[in-house]
Amino acid sequence: MRDIQNETDTRKIPLQKVGVKGVRYPVTVLDKNHKEQQTTATVDLFVNLPHNFKGTHMSRFIEVFHKYHQDITMQHFLDMLEEMRKKLDAQQAFGTVSFPYFIEKKAPVSQAAGIMEYNCSFEGTVSADERKFYITIEVPVTTLCPCSKAISEYGAHNQRGKVKVKLLYSEFFWIEDIIELIEKCASSPLYSLLKRQDEKYVTEHAYDNPRFVEDVVREVYTALSKHNFKWFSVEAENEESIHFHNAYAYTEYGPSTGSGTTN
Repeated sequence: MRDIQNETDTRKIPLQKVGVKGVRYPVTVLDKNHKEQQTTATVDLFVNLPHNFKGTHMSRFIEVFHKYHQDITMQHFLDMLEEMRKKLDAQQAFGTVSFPYFIEKKAPVSQAAGIMEYNCSFEGTVSADERKFYITIEVPVTTLCPCSKAISEYGAHNQRGKVKVKLLYSEFFWIEDIIELIEKCASSPLYSLLKRQDEKYVTEHAYDNPRFVEDVVREVYTALSKHNFKWFSVEAENEESIHFHNAYAYTEYGPSTGSGTTN
């Protein structure tokens, strides 16, 4: 059969990325407490396309990914991209796998159990001489405003926020450990199930630990810098409860990688 994708293109315009985007697929990832966790991912897969090729073979992206979808672990992700790069005769391969990660979490006083969802993603780039892999973890938290507490005769406004870290992978770590690290840097963690005694505890705990978004970012930065990450970014955003805008802060650690903030 005629292979139009392999035919010559005469416009002399190379394409940095071509591929498939928004693929929904069941995947298996590592779980600290249960060894493995099944979840559903949104997948973007690309390679570069030299100027002389008309197109790429889209089916091969799915073919390679299907081979790995039951073991999309940190260790195997780059191997998957390398196989994709070679199969498509490309110089570079790129991939992002975004997925909800679920953890059973107990309330602080009653110990009532519920399920929390955390948005995570794996992102990688592979070429003949370079392999980079990032893990992004987004954690919902509670923050209480230090200014509001300081100037008010009683009470202080608090709100739900989200903290997102992007980590350049260098050695193995558990997603659960990073989530716990982030939650300790906020005014309070969030829970899916709280009894009245838990609600009292969480409210008072947040009041005793006021945090601006700037405080949260700096606290997370300090905690992550004690580990062996060569590069990471930290961003925090509060959905302000008394302002008609959000509050935001961002910082990076390590040499510039050109990765910027995550979306």
